[in-house]
Amino acid sequence: MFWFKRPTAAERGPAFLKAEGQMAFRVRVKTARHGEVIEVRFTKSGDISPDGGGYFVRKFLVGSRYFDQATLEVRFNNRYGNPQANVEGGEVVPLSDWDD
Repeated sequence: MFWFKRPTAAERGPAFLKAEGQMAFRVRVKTARHGEVIEVRFTKSGDISPDGGGYFVRKFLVGSRYFDQATLEVRFNNRYGNPQANVEGGEVVPLSDWDD
């Protein structure tokens, strides 16, 4: 008999990263200057790079309305789990605040 353990919040992933299938992710960043929300999409095959036992992606963002700038960096472990985000010039928007 198999026993399935329900994943914890940390195992499910952070509340800021939305998966699009198995190959892509979406993140929204709110800029510090004007509060402009910028959505960014990145893929495993085109944007994410290996980094000593894990993976990372760094995106330089520019808003379309106020031209606010922010830098998003997301790091993953070797199985694309436990993502950690760092934003210079803003903050990540939690999935609970997305209007989709």
